[in-house]
Amino acid sequence: MKATRAREGDKREELIRFGVSVFTEKGFYNTSLDEIVKAVGVPKGSFAYYFGSKDAYTVEVIHRYAEYFNKKLDRILCDESMTPIDRLEAFMEEAAIGMERFDFRRGCLVGNLGQELAALDDSFREALLATLRGWQVRVQNCLDEAKRVGQLGQTADCEGLGRLFWYAWEGAVLGAKLEKSRGPLDAVRKALVEHLRAQGAT
Repeated sequence: MKATRAREGDKREELIRFGVSVFTEKGFYNTSLDEIVKAVGVPKGSFAYYFGSKDAYTVEVIHRYAEYFNKKLDRILCDESMTPIDRLEAFMEEAAIGMERFDFRRGCLVGNLGQELAALDDSFREALLATLRGWQVRVQNCLDEAKRVGQLGQTADCEGLGRLFWYAWEGAVLGAKLEKSRGPLDAVRKALVEHLRAQGAT
């Protein structure tokens, strides 16, 4: 019985991991349920047992992506060996390298699904927005530290800058997918870093 439950847990986990990878590349509507279950090797009945529906599955995939990305952000943005603004630049560079690795086929799951699903169902919109706000808070915390150490002026609006950072970066990720180039990422990285450093000069 324990072995059966473990196998079921493994398959459920495989389905979620596959959802993260495929939705990051293809989005929701371009990924059929048949493709999902075939890739993991489970029947549709098992998928329904694990998740109930593709919509409920997608919300779980969003939550899992948020967990993964939060850990990545925490690793970089809490790295005290770098100054706060350098941490933000390091995150953007690592993200650009990651997109290059997949030939710019994969973008951001939140960006992909936000364009497809946010206007259709509040459960999607709320899950995506909660994820994005969590990222914004992490950047805001990093910028608050930049203010404490003198990299930003005391009048800098760290909450507003955190929002600006993510909305600009999500646009750059979309541009990189369209152009199949890191050019948009590099342009936004340069503009954001210059803007932040200018905030410290005032």
